[in-house]
Amino acid sequence: MAIPATQNLNKKIRVMVVDDSMVARSMIIRGLSAHPRLEVVGFAINTLDAKVKIPQYKPDVVTMDVEMPGQSGTDFLKQYLPTHPIPVILVSSLNLKVFDALAVGAVDFVRKPDDQQSTEAFIAALVQKVIIASSARPRPAAAAAATGGTLSAGAIPKLGNSPNLNNVIIGLGASTGGTEATLAVMKRLPADIPPMVIVQHMPPGFTKMYAERLNRLCAMEVKEAQSGDELRRGLAVVAPADLQCRVVRIGTRYTVNCTPGEKVSGHRPSVDAMFQSMADVVTCKMVGIIMTGMGQDGAVGLLAMRKKGAYTIGQDKESSVVYGMPGVAQNIGAVMVQASCDNVSNVLLRHLKSLG
Repeated sequence: MAIPATQNLNKKIRVMVVDDSMVARSMIIRGLSAHPRLEVVGFAINTLDAKVKIPQYKPDVVTMDVEMPGQSGTDFLKQYLPTHPIPVILVSSLNLKVFDALAVGAVDFVRKPDDQQSTEAFIAALVQKVIIASSARPRPAAAAAATGGTLSAGAIPKLGNSPNLNNVIIGLGASTGGTEATLAVMKRLPADIPPMVIVQHMPPGFTKMYAERLNRLCAMEVKEAQSGDELRRGLAVVAPADLQCRVVRIGTRYTVNCTPGEKVSGHRPSVDAMFQSMADVVTCKMVGIIMTGMGQDGAVGLLAMRKKGAYTIGQDKESSVVYGMPGVAQNIGAVMVQASCDNVSNVLLRHLKSLG
């Protein structure tokens, strides 16, 4: 994954580790310290300790456990980030509370090693995310809360029964910062939205929980995709972690195919793989949306969609936690309209209403 050109590669990224477990702290400190671009400048054993030490050590990035005795990582971030914005990478087991911490401003998360993941793979993932986070713009609790919108899911006006809207498929891709950016878009969309396929880079286990969270908070039905799921109005499917998710045409119907396979553009699931499948097989109207994320996954696929007549939207730089994926897409001409995170839904709905 490319490092942003604006970063000084000679300057080490200062990292602070916050974890109540001595075993976990030692593993993380040892792993991060072994990387030539990183310098662990200190650690904290809980959030109270972190509140004192962060101003002392002045880290560029903080790694933080979510569940700790006393004050949780989520409650700490809710209080601390609005006045002291700093990129925070969550280090957590398979836990729904990760999404609460992301909602109040954490940049990204890594799953703690377990029977399915080695310590080496965990450290490699954490190193990559720390490097990415060093150039990210955190969205503190106040800003994150603002993306929630003012309408409840039940109050969002439906699009109606226009036959033209039965022949539209929407693809959306995101990475770093995307869990909350995607939610900000989805919460503003009606229950009868045309079918959506979502790719969000995420560790195994979390995509199902993420889909369930979207399903609770949004007007449409949202589920983790399974091979054979038919795309229909009112349904959004989230690509499962560690599988490639592609759109398949069967006569006049469209389904998704979720299978193991090689990484595409460095990812599995890959936004490029999903977008490219839409460009290859979809003969009805298409919309492609690319949101915040590091790297360039999705840009080439979005361009292929645009060349096939799709309407394409890219998140703008100012509202992106990391303006990598949407920035590359914009630079290669894949994006027709740029919009802030809070305005992507309005741009999408205006386009859909124009089709009706």
